[in-house]
Amino acid sequence: MASRSTPAATPTIGLSTASVYPESTAHGFGWAASTGYDAVEVMVGIDSLSQQIDAVRKLSDHHEIPICAVHSPCLLFTQRVWGTDPWGKLEKSAEMAHEVGADVVVVHPPFRWQKDYAAGFVEGIASLEARTGIAFAVENMYPWRASSRRGMEMYLPGWDPSEQDYANTTIDLSHAAIARSDVIEMADRLGDSLRHVHLTDGSGSAKDEHLVPGRGVMGAQAFLEHLAAQDFGGHVVLEINTRRAANRAEREDDLRESLEFAREHLGLPPR
Repeated sequence: MASRSTPAATPTIGLSTASVYPESTAHGFGWAASTGYDAVEVMVGIDSLSQQIDAVRKLSDHHEIPICAVHSPCLLFTQRVWGTDPWGKLEKSAEMAHEVGADVVVVHPPFRWQKDYAAGFVEGIASLEARTGIAFAVENMYPWRASSRRGMEMYLPGWDPSEQDYANTTIDLSHAAIARSDVIEMADRLGDSLRHVHLTDGSGSAKDEHLVPGRGVMGAQAFLEHLAAQDFGGHVVLEINTRRAANRAEREDDLRESLEFAREHLGLPPR
């Protein structure tokens, strides 16, 4: 990864609203504020509140916590959120980002069956960025595989954003665990295009686990220390799975542990 300008930049530590599912987007803002995160990433999904720009802005104002990013509804189960036109979804995501003060939209590469969308994806993302002023940070995905069978390419133009000419990118450690990617090497390949991180973890299985960082095999500590050494000044957003939390206290422990892990290994003072 190329060195960034001095003085050293300070990353923003955010919480994805997906981290508190099945609780709502509103709960996500509440948790982020009460546990001391710097900002929120809004996962636009099936929760109708997450789709409403005015409601999201009011949640940010109420909890006095900024929104650093909007995650476009590009998952399999959000294919009909904000319509079915993938470019329309990105336009709406940019609109939300502008209205709520976010500077990043996180987007997945197209599925292989979205051939028309995929054919002009790289150029289309660049055009959107130039026209909207929003960074569309394309996220690393993974080959789809079952147990030890050879993976199938399910994304076009590919699951690894370092193989394309994107101005802005996202690394997700859980996705990298499925792909068995070295995240430090990926960060170096991405260079200054790395704008956004989904901090989480994985065991290396075929499941998208989104473990609390440090509970998997991805070397999350070394990855954060590498980012700190490169003066990374983008967003580090905790996108973890707390669905198995037995109660609110257990969910809070996971959210606080994740935040403390991020701040410690990025070399930031504790909250």
